[in-house]
Amino acid sequence: MIQAMLTIDDIPSKNTRSITDYLTENGIRAILFAVGEKAEQDPDSCAYAIQHGMIVGNHSYSHPHFSDLSVEEGIREIEKCEAVLDRVYEMAGTKRVFRPFRFPYGDKGGKNKEALQTYLRENRFSKVKDTQIPYSWWHENGLDQDIDTLWTFDFAEYNIRPGSGFTLTDVWNRIRDMDPRSGGALLAPEGRHILLLHAHDETDELVPGYYRLFLDELQKKKVEFVKPAFL
Repeated sequence: MIQAMLTIDDIPSKNTRSITDYLTENGIRAILFAVGEKAEQDPDSCAYAIQHGMIVGNHSYSHPHFSDLSVEEGIREIEKCEAVLDRVYEMAGTKRVFRPFRFPYGDKGGKNKEALQTYLRENRFSKVKDTQIPYSWWHENGLDQDIDTLWTFDFAEYNIRPGSGFTLTDVWNRIRDMDPRSGGALLAPEGRHILLLHAHDETDELVPGYYRLFLDELQKKKVEFVKPAFL
């Protein structure tokens, strides 16, 4: 059996509510990572996700490359988004139990990585339970020790843009690839994954309901979506 924890980046968006509704209808609980400045503009969509059982995590305030920032600037990005999320959870009328964090672009800060990991650890950010992930590269790169939430499989659907040359077919090929150049093979037997999708209205305009297409296919393939758990 293949098991997967679903994460979705870059909420809120116009399609955040429809994504939330789809997840709710299919019994999938996910972590939705919010960009603080967007959440300030549309806190209702974030609160809607929370009220429907989703966990909303910190994806920084302005979605920068953390390797371009000083440690102090990176911490300000995290804390500014934290303040927004505290208000969103209060608006949702829900206690904020878990505080996962994801670096934009998976950029952990370059030379500042260890300082940022220490900050996340000392400030009690929530580490996703990843002890079930079997891939040697996950452990060899110390990802099992990092506090932030990375991923084992990226749909890369955000690349579907006019003139990009990346199409829906490329996403299907990624899903079916049994020997990927990076990450884990999504459909390999007994796989254990943290999946990455994005809540992008631009993708929805080009491929309406793209998230339904991919997640419906995984459910047909008997992928079990597991509830997010934390260490």
